[in-house]
Amino acid sequence: MCLSSKQRSSFPFISPFTLTLHYAKHSSEAIDKPATDPCSRLDAIVIDAKTVRKQTNAALPLTLLTDRPTAILLTNMGGPETLDDVHDFLLNLFTDRDIMKLPFQPSIAKWIARRRTPSIREQYDSIGGGSPILKWTRKQGEAMEKALDKLSPETAPHKHYIAFRYVKPSTQDALDAMKADGVQRAVVFTQYPQYSCSTTGSSLNELHRGIVANNLETSIQWSIIDRWNTHPGFIDAMATKIERKLAEYTPEQRQSAVILFSAHSLPMSVINRGDTYPAEVAASVDQVMKRLGQQYPYRLIWQSQVGPQPWLGPQTSDVIKNYGKAGMKNLVVVPIAFTSDHIETLFELDQEYGKEAEEVTHT
Repeated sequence: MCLSSKQRSSFPFISPFTLTLHYAKHSSEAIDKPATDPCSRLDAIVIDAKTVRKQTNAALPLTLLTDRPTAILLTNMGGPETLDDVHDFLLNLFTDRDIMKLPFQPSIAKWIARRRTPSIREQYDSIGGGSPILKWTRKQGEAMEKALDKLSPETAPHKHYIAFRYVKPSTQDALDAMKADGVQRAVVFTQYPQYSCSTTGSSLNELHRGIVANNLETSIQWSIIDRWNTHPGFIDAMATKIERKLAEYTPEQRQSAVILFSAHSLPMSVINRGDTYPAEVAASVDQVMKRLGQQYPYRLIWQSQVGPQPWLGPQTSDVIKNYGKAGMKNLVVVPIAFTSDHIETLFELDQEYGKEAEEVTHT
């Protein structure tokens, strides 16, 4: 579930010191305090170096203007690094009540994890024996450090820390490393572009528990980026990737191309609690298509459904099959909700759905 009102009011967000936040539609009025409600809607986040320097030097006590790093805490689900990690990853996943609430959940989670481990191990084995998400997150974090050191030297050095929800490095691992480095200011940067209570919300709940347990409410100044689904940088990156793929097509192929934006689905029970995830994914798609000039037909589709209960649809697999049966072969599938390769892209999209596309289109 999302943070409770009690948790939100006690979450230790202080004044922003490295970020200037702007609402969607490119409002010129900066927020003078960080979001205290992780479910509040921040559609765009802009880092303004000049404002950063002014706010940092004016707002921070001199004791913070040291060579201690500004922490960039990258939160994500994570993935099993080896095949032996698969069972515990699944157990932690199905135990999380922010994703699903089940009666006798600890016992049922053990049964589900034990039952699904063999097939999921095979999937990870087919992509190299484990998830590459830790490797890519480290590379992204290292690149971010260099960029932020140039963008905001007053808050340098910047150092990234990784907090995965279901595998190591865990939130506690990250907090331990931050304490060891003497961190006094931190930016929590979710790696989910679109907010959901079951993803970013779950990570924030875990972080809140860790902050309280480690007495870090006031010793570290916290700021948060809880979503960035319409940030211009994200939209441009997605649009550029699509343009590059379409450039490989002949003019005739481009005329019949259909862009399929595929995002991880969620159970309708989660959506019915008021989760904004579908709307935020749709907003990302809308902005990408505007960036492309609205010149191609497109659809928003959903992947990774598990179990018999109702989920967001239509399912990616069904849509690809239906287009193939209709003789439409030039399909561009875009993973709109992922920031790096992992099992959902390398196995589901590349292998599973790719094979289905070949079977129905005979290409």
